[in-house]
Amino acid sequence: MSSQGEISRRFTRLKEISGIMTAMKSLSLVETRKLTRFIGHQRRMLANIEAAAADFLNFYPAERVDGKQPAILLLIGSERGFCGNFNERILAALDQLPRWESAPELVVLGHRLGDKLEHHPGVTARLDGATVTEDVPAVLNRLMDAVHSASGRLAGEDAALYSLSHDSEGETALKRLLPLAPPPSPQFAQAPCLQLEPPDFFIELLDQYLLAALYGLLYESLAAENRQRLAHMEHALDRLDETLARLAVKRNALRQEKIVEEIEVILSSEQAFAEADAAKCSP
Repeated sequence: MSSQGEISRRFTRLKEISGIMTAMKSLSLVETRKLTRFIGHQRRMLANIEAAAADFLNFYPAERVDGKQPAILLLIGSERGFCGNFNERILAALDQLPRWESAPELVVLGHRLGDKLEHHPGVTARLDGATVTEDVPAVLNRLMDAVHSASGRLAGEDAALYSLSHDSEGETALKRLLPLAPPPSPQFAQAPCLQLEPPDFFIELLDQYLLAALYGLLYESLAAENRQRLAHMEHALDRLDETLARLAVKRNALRQEKIVEEIEVILSSEQAFAEADAAKCSP
């Protein structure tokens, strides 16, 4: 049986761990609420850009693609751990994708996911991901550089760009970002008034669309990661509280046993002294 000192030391260590995990849980909760606001604004912005693109393409149709162009697949995982099977679900979804005509170049975002795909032959770039909302702009700059670099390696061809990530509800989803496929446009009588030539305008519009779409993907993935981390921590804290309660009961029982032993020693000593005094007083 463990001594009272060992149990007390373990109890103290677990209490410290519980305090740290509670602080981490609070941070995840703050991030989740912050990202919820960001995601709402980002979705509205992306919807406006897609509506503008649909209106433009209704009057200036782009060349159709045959679906056989080379592809870049962006995988978004987590930078930090303690988020359950967040990265494993991305890997499982990757394995379940239908076979490509030509294997896509993989751009992996997130240190934890990158480590799991370290030896994958299709990975051409592994980037550090965001840990908090404020990291997203810097991460996006690195991601855009990696995507442009991957496109350049494809001999200047128009590459298709896909993403595989968690949405804000925690479900994995494969999305095609490029070529742009906007929603149907309402039928307007007149073409939009442009300040640029249509090809130049469409290039600028694609840049804005891609920027907004990637912002949305990063925000939603980070929100899903924090929600999963929050649930994981709540479960871990529940288990930790149960362990602390058992240790507290055991520690109290050992303390009571020690007190009883000390009382018994005191009583035995008093009895021995009383017997000794009685022996001295007897004739």
